[in-house]
This record gives sequence, structure tokens and C-alpha cells, in this order.
Amino acid sequence: MTAFAGLRALVTGGASGIGLATATLLASQGASVACLDLRIDDLPAPLVGFVADVSDDAAVRAAVTGAAERFGGLDIVVNNAGIGAIGTVADNPDDEWHRVFDVNVVGMVRVTRAALPYLRSSSHAAVVNTCSIAATAGLPQRALYSAVKGAVLSLTRAMAADHVREGIRVTCVNPGTADTPWVRRLLDQAADPGVELAALEARQPTGRLVSADEVAHAIAYLASPNSAATTGIDLAVDGGMQSLRLRPQ
Repeated sequence: MTAFAGLRALVTGGASGIGLATATLLASQGASVACLDLRIDDLPAPLVGFVADVSDDAAVRAAVTGAAERFGGLDIVVNNAGIGAIGTVADNPDDEWHRVFDVNVVGMVRVTRAALPYLRSSSHAAVVNTCSIAATAGLPQRALYSAVKGAVLSLTRAMAADHVREGIRVTCVNPGTADTPWVRRLLDQAADPGVELAALEARQPTGRLVSADEVAHAIAYLASPNSAATTGIDLAVDGGMQSLRLRPQ
């Protein structure tokens, strides 16, 4: 598979979960891939790691510049880094609202802003943002998380409109509940992790969690030069959770 041969990609949150699955897939299809994350100690070859917190603009600019200099430019940015939150509007204090918005929304702004000069010079420029089913379906105990993912969805469409005439495509992927380290940590906090896992699986029509690899393949599709006519869209990878309404068994 050489769909990404000669292309250069930056994946934020690339050291674990969906980010690592995406970085590994892009590299397997010929891309040179840099992963921006808080910790990159166990990053496998041939992935190249850069340490940065997406809430730190100076660190983001240094990492993006470092990746672009290492590869001679950038063609693809996958804005995947993010943090979660649980609760209703009554449960999360103001500082948590500010923190989650800063990382999950403004973090994407910082990374894309730093990468724009390189993307404008690319013949196959693409930005793919990791959004969520939480942006399009009301989920219990996810008020803050849903709000930030709704912002990501709107940001994606606005960015697509702003940059389409510069030859930069912008899209997002909307995973359902995915089997990632963050979800596993949530399960560990539950009174009965087994019961909680069964409930999460049951709300997806396929009856199981989405895998990180499945989300990675969707991201790769959106980022691929073969999708040159695709921009401004959100692609659901949610086991049918958004669009299907099944009768109870």
C-alpha cells in the first residue's frame, strides 16, 4: 500500500489510541509521520516524535516547525489530541470548562495555524480533525465534552470554507465510543466496569465498541489524495449509533 508515498504527516496525540493507530497506518502506506504528544518514549519506528502540549502555542509552533524541517514540509495534519470530561452542566467547574476547550478546540487551532504555511505549499494538503458522536447526538453525563466536540464540528466546516481555495481540504471523523485508553480509564472508575462496558456496547447498533484501527482507516480515507473532492464533511464511525434506530431485542 503506497497511497501516501512521499507525503508528510503530523498526528497530534499520536503516541496512543486513535492517534497511534492513525500514525502507524499512514506510515505503513508510505507517509513520513511525526507524532506530537506529551510523552513519546515508547513511540515505535519509523514514527518520529515531538513533545508538545497543544495548549502551549510556543511548544506547538516549535514542534510543527521541527516536523516540517525534518521532512521538508507537511501535507497532512491530523488534529487528534484531546482530553475528556464527565458530568452534567452542574458538575464541571469553570476551570475545567476552560481547560477542555483550550485543549480540544483551541489546540486544533494552534496546530493548524502553525502548519498552514507548509500546507499552502503542498499539492495534497489535508487536515482531519477528530470529532465525536457527542457532537451530533445527546449523550448523558457528557455536557462539557459534547460542547467542545460540537465546536470542533463547526470549526471543521468553517476551516474548510476558509481554505478550500488554497487547496487545503478540512474534514472530521466522528467516532462512536471507541476502545481507547481513555475509555478504559473511564470503565475502571465505574462501580461495575463490566456492566458499564456492556451498556456502552449495547447503545451502538453493532453491539460493540469501535476500534482505534477502524477510526484510523476513516481518517486515512479523508486524508488521502484519492479523496481530493471531499472537504467540509464529518464522517461517522460509530457502529450506526447516529443514524440507526433498532427495535429492542
